[in-house]
Amino acid sequence: MSILIVRRRMLGRLMAAACLLITVCSGLPAALARTPAPVQSQPIAIVGGTVHTVSQGVIEEGTVLFADGKLTAVGVEVEIPAVAEVIDATGKHVYPGFIHSSSSLGLSEIGRITESTDLEELGQINPMIRAQVAYHTASAHLSVAAVHGVTTVVPSPRGSLIAGMPAAMMTDGWTWEEMTLREGLGMVIEWPGMGDLERYAGELARLQEAFDKARRYRQAREASGEDGLPAPPRDTRWEALLPVLDRELPVIISVVDLRQIQAAVSWAEQEQLRVILAGGRDLGRLAEQLAGREVGVIVTGVFDGPAQAWEGYDEGYQTARRLHEAGVPFCIAGDVVPAYAYRLAQHAAAAVAFGLPPEQGLAAITWDAARVLGIDDLLGSLEVGKDATLVISDGHPLEIGTKAEQVYIRGRAIDMTDKHQRLYRLYREKHRRRQASGESSAPSDVAP
Repeated sequence: MSILIVRRRMLGRLMAAACLLITVCSGLPAALARTPAPVQSQPIAIVGGTVHTVSQGVIEEGTVLFADGKLTAVGVEVEIPAVAEVIDATGKHVYPGFIHSSSSLGLSEIGRITESTDLEELGQINPMIRAQVAYHTASAHLSVAAVHGVTTVVPSPRGSLIAGMPAAMMTDGWTWEEMTLREGLGMVIEWPGMGDLERYAGELARLQEAFDKARRYRQAREASGEDGLPAPPRDTRWEALLPVLDRELPVIISVVDLRQIQAAVSWAEQEQLRVILAGGRDLGRLAEQLAGREVGVIVTGVFDGPAQAWEGYDEGYQTARRLHEAGVPFCIAGDVVPAYAYRLAQHAAAAVAFGLPPEQGLAAITWDAARVLGIDDLLGSLEVGKDATLVISDGHPLEIGTKAEQVYIRGRAIDMTDKHQRLYRLYREKHRRRQASGESSAPSDVAP
């Protein structure tokens, strides 16, 4: 097939995708648009609520004061400035915004449309990829997650042996630059499957080769200038791996089964790397082995049925409890699929239902998530000096029926309507008008 034909086909696909996008967008009512919240303009004091600081316990009838996007006071006897907006939260709960520590939110919009998904790059060695650059700030899924209390998301590249660097992103804002809280949280590695040992050996050799080349690149850079030695040509791949070799950034290794977990930890220790494991049920089975090591864990979802005939139905639901009892630092991530990112608190609640202490369940999606990811200086708990990223709700944060009444992201009160609510109101009005005119709102009969 000639290059010209390939190019024509690619151009045709791009034009078709563009036409589809224009058609979809032009068909959406203007009411579905969502405007990011303005910058906080005056101090805000939330008074009288049950304040879950997470890091320092629960304060009954407490006060949370914040200004210029930062928490300035948290406690009972707080002096409130005369210019502050006072919000009565009596009978309400106040707590840090949820942190979704591993998701495709912002990198994928419509699964069936390839052009709306930017999760992976060509090739197997892509350490230079920065997830935040591809973050879709106008994604309809962001507002759905935000109004359910998910204020921070970590979109993670995938699909390659070394997939790139995730970033901590806000779920409200205008541009990816504005919405980036911290970039380069680690280096994502998808540990090769071990079902085919010959293929596994080849992929492991490729991974090792990449790290060996990065080390040689660092040595060449350090030696440049000595005895007239020239600096090596700049290579963005190895530049991206240097902070990993220097232990400034961890490797975030995606694992599935017991053999992968053991092999990944052994390799990371041999390479003297900081490591975070991202996986499911089998991490709980190895909790005792992981305890005491420099290993953090991201539990990638709690809603996980049995994978083997001999497993109990609740195997995945007990992973968080086992890690907690063994003393392994961990956090809980929710669904990877963007449309279900809003269910993050339900994953933590399910872990609590199967033995994880309630306070630890809340910490697993706030403070502990921030600590595992290295952003606890900004988020995760209600402490003076941290970002004023918090939620006011009508019930306990882990109760399924709880509704978030107002979400603040860096002090900005976000729009508490999302695509789901707007569509509900839109079609409720449609049926109201039909009923008012005497027209049936039921679908017409169709002949068989």
